[in-house]
Amino acid sequence: MCGICGEIQFSNNPPSVSAVERMAQTLVPRGPDAGGVFAQGNMAFGHRRLKIIDLSDHAQQPMHDPALGLTLAFNGCIYNYQILRKELEALGYSFFSTGDSEVILKAYHAWGIDCVKRFNGMFAFAIHHRDTGKIVLARDRFGIKPLYVAEVNGGLRFASSLPAILASGGIDTDIDPIALHHYMQWHAVVPPPYTLLKGVRKLPPATVREIQPNGDCKDTQYWSLAMGPMGDDDQKTEADWQEELLTTLRTSVARRSIADVPVGVLLSGGLDSSLIVGLLAELGQTDLHTFSVGFEAAGGEHGDEFKYSDIIAQHYATDHHQIRVPSSRLLETLPQTFKAMSEPMVSYDNVGFFLLSHEVSKHLKVVQSGQGADEVFGGYHWYPPMVDTKTPVDTYRQHFFDRSQAEYAQAVHPRFVQDDYSQQYVERYFSALSTPSHVDKALHIDTNVMLVDDPVKRVDNMTMAWGLEARVPFLDHEVVELAARIPAQLKLAQGGKHILKEIGRKIIPNQVIDRPKGYFPVPALKYIEGPYLEFVRGYLDSEQARSRELFQRPYLEQLMAAPRDHITPLRGSKLWQVAMLEMWLQTHGI
Repeated sequence: MCGICGEIQFSNNPPSVSAVERMAQTLVPRGPDAGGVFAQGNMAFGHRRLKIIDLSDHAQQPMHDPALGLTLAFNGCIYNYQILRKELEALGYSFFSTGDSEVILKAYHAWGIDCVKRFNGMFAFAIHHRDTGKIVLARDRFGIKPLYVAEVNGGLRFASSLPAILASGGIDTDIDPIALHHYMQWHAVVPPPYTLLKGVRKLPPATVREIQPNGDCKDTQYWSLAMGPMGDDDQKTEADWQEELLTTLRTSVARRSIADVPVGVLLSGGLDSSLIVGLLAELGQTDLHTFSVGFEAAGGEHGDEFKYSDIIAQHYATDHHQIRVPSSRLLETLPQTFKAMSEPMVSYDNVGFFLLSHEVSKHLKVVQSGQGADEVFGGYHWYPPMVDTKTPVDTYRQHFFDRSQAEYAQAVHPRFVQDDYSQQYVERYFSALSTPSHVDKALHIDTNVMLVDDPVKRVDNMTMAWGLEARVPFLDHEVVELAARIPAQLKLAQGGKHILKEIGRKIIPNQVIDRPKGYFPVPALKYIEGPYLEFVRGYLDSEQARSRELFQRPYLEQLMAAPRDHITPLRGSKLWQVAMLEMWLQTHGI
């Protein structure tokens, strides 16, 4: 796990090495162990390294192979790199390192852009052709690893984080009206290529971008998720599906144990992370470190789920770490959390993951995490209403979106009130899917869009702020492809994730399965009062906020007067949402 950056020039001017160095410096938390900059011809690549696989200097990046005429900057992990290496050696390739980075270089040379179809892992990388000046950018199937791009005079810059792009200088920081609409409507989900800043874009997941020396670009989407049965799937029993899924999950968890350093687990006490611990125990892993975080209660809500994480920790005799966060530390940590965000994110558990990651990073460099299971296996409350709805877009919006278009018009400055972009996006997305099942449509958009730009981005940003690599076995593409074929009723029963729960009963204690559905609770950020309200008001009433004129003052005053009265369908605070955007902008000097 690392941070990458670079500049590509399409003119006769050399790339700005100083701009790349500034980006690389911003990425130091993502890769605290080593770094480097490599410039050649029309490009300059930067890299920050977190040593996970091949701890030697032979795997330093940017990685240049003079024999092949290729240079690589890579962030992520290719779990099947050892298998691919054997294939490449059989083709005559020799290796100077023992890690996965060099496998990418050789695989690209052998198979071209189709090499990404062979990779099982999470990745974002850039490859430069010495002899032609061509650049290739690529991102994994689910966008687990981020990649931001920005046009600059005569060229293009890229980086693993948006703040790194900003550090390079000369970026258009005006607010993008389409992205703002998505942020305010779709619970801060801003689909690619957009970001909230007009001058910065995201490479979409499952995409390879080939960039010619003159700036011409070609995007290739190399993977898409098919929903519904295939082959003889209609003949399978629930027992068949359980057996196949359990086998695939075991393989996924085993893949994500590959490292030259110890691997732990972020243990929430829910089904998903508990199942990972159980599967690791099956694999024979001992001395497993597990980590849980909890906060003070507020508004009558508990702030931790230690009761359930303790059950798993005791059952498997893990080396368990409980991190208890007092409200005072929560408040003082918020500015650091904003700084760690590549984009503003409204979920309360950002600060939870930030503090948890800090504690974990004192012990380990790699953890497995349960993100993705709710989206892939139907764990959310808005999936059952999709079963028989006649108006799937409206039903999805009713349960997920934060506010109506009318309220949006009251919230933001009139210059941002344009089309109902988020409604239109979901309409187009659902219409493009061939499956007749409305549940499958919701699962598809959540797995491929919402998941990428909410839970997955949150985990990447908060863990990498402390040089911690988080691996997500439920997002192994083979797991997701299998889940997409499983009938919806096997997912939605038992309040959601039925088939995952039934698998769990074979492995983990029932107490963590037959429990009310939980979430990562940070009550103080839902019920904004006292010092938290003053904290928020300090940003929204500042001269910067007033001169920006992003939000309408009557709307802000309404939210600040009664924060508890303005909660979204997803149990989020509307005040926290608007404040988060302003706090993020100010934190990043915008």
